[in-house]
Amino acid sequence: MTLLYDFLLFCYALLLRLAAPFVPKAAAWGAGRRGLLPRIAGALAGDAAPRVWFHCASLGEFEQGRPLMEAYRRAHPGTKIVLTFFSPSGYDVRRDWPGADYVFYLPLDTRAHARAFFDAVQPRLAVFVKYEFWRHFLAEARQRHVPTVAVSAIFRPDQVFFKPWGGFFRQTLGLLSHIFTQNEASAALLRRIGLAQVSVAGDTRFDTVAATALAPARPLPLVEAFVADGAPVLVVGSAWPEDLPALAPLLRRYAGQIRVLLAPHEITEAHLQQIEAVLPGQVLRYSQAQAGTVAGARLLLFDNVGLLSQLYRFGQFAYVGGAFGKGLHNTLEAAAFGLPLFFGPAYARFQEAVDLVELGCATPVRTAAELESAFARLLTHETIRLKMQDLALEYVHQQAGATARIMGQLTGIN
Repeated sequence: MTLLYDFLLFCYALLLRLAAPFVPKAAAWGAGRRGLLPRIAGALAGDAAPRVWFHCASLGEFEQGRPLMEAYRRAHPGTKIVLTFFSPSGYDVRRDWPGADYVFYLPLDTRAHARAFFDAVQPRLAVFVKYEFWRHFLAEARQRHVPTVAVSAIFRPDQVFFKPWGGFFRQTLGLLSHIFTQNEASAALLRRIGLAQVSVAGDTRFDTVAATALAPARPLPLVEAFVADGAPVLVVGSAWPEDLPALAPLLRRYAGQIRVLLAPHEITEAHLQQIEAVLPGQVLRYSQAQAGTVAGARLLLFDNVGLLSQLYRFGQFAYVGGAFGKGLHNTLEAAAFGLPLFFGPAYARFQEAVDLVELGCATPVRTAAELESAFARLLTHETIRLKMQDLALEYVHQQAGATARIMGQLTGIN
């Protein structure tokens, strides 16, 4: 099975190289790994400080791992943090994050790469955030007696680990020293396949979003000018093209009554133009906004990255994208500010979204008509909106604390 695993990874890397001339993400993935291991070795060669390695697949996992990295640095100020990403969407945004001492792409998971990586990094602890259990890296860590932990992990019965033919993948999980799961259901699944080194710690993202909501507001004068007339504000976060058929009728119908802050998931010219076509003449790109003209627009379109978590503080409602396509994006950032949520139908894999729906803080919709109806109800019934706000805030703050629980046990593992 290991040979098949190696072959499939080789094919994956080959396909990305072939796709690179046509797919920017594939090109970035390949370019970031050219000469990677010598760069890692060179960067770390003169640094004798102890190191801990954190790995995040992409930006979402980084936000889950961030509070733990920050807590680890406070508890171990003499230890350097090495942060790796698998995806360009994580690396490109956070490669200059000051909370890590070194930020790299993760080399492709081969035996040779794992050996070279551990020779260079020599971590005293390896932390994998939520997903991505790489067989050769975990095996190399086990051979070198480096503790490995997974944090904020969540599992479902339909995953390969729990299939009759999933023995190779169960063995890979077994290489981890400890797994901190988000919920008891995930822990029970792991115990059922014979894994005992499991603890329920919760989701560290709650700590991130709660801290963001309580932190001093970042000055955003253009946004403040845009919402200064006091009209209700709808924040649209991580919108995909697939979200537009449901969103567009709502935006057109309420164009004269609300303000919209819209952050696309991916900033491509084609998608930006799609959004601009929804409200011709009333959409202003953030990069082109000026203090004297921003109030004349009805939709402020963010053609940059990194501001979304700050935008929710300006809103009274939020629509979170992705659930008309591959899967829902981060709903907790909006919930931490008490915003009632709307999103598409593909949300069942996201426990926090399921919880928010069950609590009555979020409304999943399948059509534009359903979205318009749900939005109209909240726009005209302030009491209902405020009740949803209180429930969302209470949920976020009740779930916070995973970082402290994990840090409390890491000392015994490290």
